[in-house]
Amino acid sequence: MSRQRKLEVIQQAEVVTIGELVRLTGVRYSTLKFYTEEGLLPFEQAEENLTRRYRRAESMARIAEIKALRAEGKTIPEIKKLYRG
Repeated sequence: MSRQRKLEVIQQAEVVTIGELVRLTGVRYSTLKFYTEEGLLPFEQAEENLTRRYRRAESMARIAEIKALRAEGKTIPEIKKLYRG
């Protein structure tokens, strides 16, 4: 079983796990996983253990953007089109 990093450490980290993004944003794990699978939330994968790592600042900004667009009534397919240009 892995240990959780302290919130203060996570808030300063360059990269975080999806579980840590849940703690930082309050967005459900399943929602973040869905965003990842839909290509809305970019990640890097560590080769040694296949753990997905997210750039904290960029990911938090992207999640905030997606939440704002959803609040405006945009659908996931519409949001995907915005990010794909």
